Amino acid sequence: MSDIIYKTLSLKVEGMSCSNCALSVRKQLEKEGFHNVDVDFTTGNVSFDTNDESLISLAEKRIKELGYKVKHSDSSPDQRKGLSSIEKKFWFSLVFTIPLLMAMFLPFDILHNDIFQLFLTIPVFAVGAWHFGGSAFKSLRAGYTNMDVLIFIGTTAAFIYSLTGTIYRMGHQYMFYETSASIITIVLLGNLIEQRSVRKTTGAIDELARMQKNTAKRLTTDNHSGADKFEEVDAALIKNGEKVLVNTGDTIPVDGEIYWGYGSVDESMISGESLPVDKPAGDKVIGGTVLLSGNIKVQASATGKDTVLSQIIELVKNAQKDKPRMQNMADKISSVFVPVVVSIAVATLLGWYFLGGLEFKDSLMRGVAVLVIACPCALGLAIPTAVVVGLGRTAKNGILIRGGSTFDKFPVIEKIVFDKTGTLTTGKFVIKNIDAFGKSRDELKTILYSLENHSSHPIARAIVSQLSINEVIAFDQVEEEKGLGVKAVDKDGNTYIAGSYNVASHLTGDDTHNVYVVMNNQLIGWLDIEDQVKTEAKEAIRFFKQRNIEPILLSGDREYRCNEIARHLGIEKVYSEKLPHEKFRLIEDLSSKHKVAMVGDGINDAPALSKAFLGVSMSDATQVAVKSAEVVLLKGKLNLLTNAFSMTKVTFRTIKENLFWAFFYNVMAIPLAVIGLLSPMIAAVAMALSDVIVVMNSLRLKTRKLR
Repeated sequence: MSDIIYKTLSLKVEGMSCSNCALSVRKQLEKEGFHNVDVDFTTGNVSFDTNDESLISLAEKRIKELGYKVKHSDSSPDQRKGLSSIEKKFWFSLVFTIPLLMAMFLPFDILHNDIFQLFLTIPVFAVGAWHFGGSAFKSLRAGYTNMDVLIFIGTTAAFIYSLTGTIYRMGHQYMFYETSASIITIVLLGNLIEQRSVRKTTGAIDELARMQKNTAKRLTTDNHSGADKFEEVDAALIKNGEKVLVNTGDTIPVDGEIYWGYGSVDESMISGESLPVDKPAGDKVIGGTVLLSGNIKVQASATGKDTVLSQIIELVKNAQKDKPRMQNMADKISSVFVPVVVSIAVATLLGWYFLGGLEFKDSLMRGVAVLVIACPCALGLAIPTAVVVGLGRTAKNGILIRGGSTFDKFPVIEKIVFDKTGTLTTGKFVIKNIDAFGKSRDELKTILYSLENHSSHPIARAIVSQLSINEVIAFDQVEEEKGLGVKAVDKDGNTYIAGSYNVASHLTGDDTHNVYVVMNNQLIGWLDIEDQVKTEAKEAIRFFKQRNIEPILLSGDREYRCNEIARHLGIEKVYSEKLPHEKFRLIEDLSSKHKVAMVGDGINDAPALSKAFLGVSMSDATQVAVKSAEVVLLKGKLNLLTNAFSMTKVTFRTIKENLFWAFFYNVMAIPLAVIGLLSPMIAAVAMALSDVIVVMNSLRLKTRKLR
């Protein structure tokens, strides 16, 4: 049977104001058979997998049936001004609720008249029935119960009880109109505060989006004078290969290469590094960065969605779709919590009325209080808000996290495995030592320079760049053998070879050097190359060791070199001379016993990065390595690795704090409502307060200190 190919589609949905809204949309789409449905009410993004793109119209229809507006994700943002729907409902309800609450403190007869209170309550109850009742009905129709079910049942019970008392003229003991109206108004206020607060949690993505340049100075050549002229156009119109002018203070509109000029660029939004970077002609620049000084002309290599900044924004957005394991736990709790609470509320009412000897009105109010205080709205906010703020802060500091589940993984790692070249070292080679035999050092340098000048190997390039030679040997024949070295013959018939140990294995048993030089089958010297250790590597290793996370060096390099670097950095466990499949097997073996993070940068690291419990890639790594990792460190700096660990740990702690306030807060308050220590009105205030506490605690992540 052939595999079914699914494609991820996305929509932009307006009108979702809380986690209940997102849950109703997700359940409805899953009911229709869509896979991997993700709904984020904070951004309005809805995505799902389907093997039939024509079904997107069905998804739109079902979402509209739930009362939300659908527009495609690439539509322009809604620029409407004025009050939002939730704001209008709150202020409308508040106008009618205030006189009802005043009756509790003022002696005016009109305020205590049941007919007057009924007419004040009807508009508020209508709003509540439309807002909460509509959501509750739609969720029940979709086959599940959401938190609005609790609010609707509670307010309706208080309203019908009061209405019955009014119709049958049963007296003031049946007047609980203010309870029904105040619950609706207070919960609407909670939703409003939640909506406004959540917008702040998405600020980091908005800031990144604002960095995308809207205009560009496109350069063209005048047909008559041949001089450059420019026109200001929408940056989205710039195509690959076209040229743009960037002046001091401008935001660079495209990714590309400087072909004229010199400038100092602020790349902090990419690297997290505050110091500007000098960029001469030939250097690459990234769209969204700012030219602090100088004037440059850039040839575009990537525009629109292909730019680094666009990919970062997309990466951060996609990361929000990947829920932490704790989110799955919270979703399961929410799915059973509402039916349990309704049962407890009914048991409270019946228990106090039949067994506790209370009047029906008092028993009813205790049951209503249980419904309201137990409403776990904050549970839906606990994890998404913390993850969004955490993702935003890490992105602004040069760390890209591919999924929310990383916040679960990073803080619990037990071992961290480092690749050597490009990870712990800079990948830039310097000459450490030169030894000559039968030739002077200067003669050996001349021979080395003349030979390596014909090679494109990184080590050869490093040698040529560091040797200062005035004269070179003119060879009649030059041949480079991949994996061996460079072989040449001069006009006198002398044969020279410079290469790995293989070229001199028959002449010496010492295989500890990097480059061997042979002349006429005689060893005339060797050279030692040193790959510089990153300045921040030692501190990074110390950081993890202090937290009882064992650092391990894993490399394909020679054993003596790996051991030398390990001793310098304080790494006790070393695996050297490993091929890619051997790295994979080693990570597989370690991961079967421990939670292992792998940090690498090359194609040969990609399999190991994928297999590890957590894969971390340096940004200047190959695309294969980057795509195999869950964490990407921009600019390849290891201090970003320690920051990433600390940030995920702080975010993880914030998630746990949020869950405490969101869940245990409700659980502890339910007994108080059952025994009558919480009135429905106070319960509504307390429930709204739990939402505010959770969101504000998440916002603290923006400035929370890392440890």
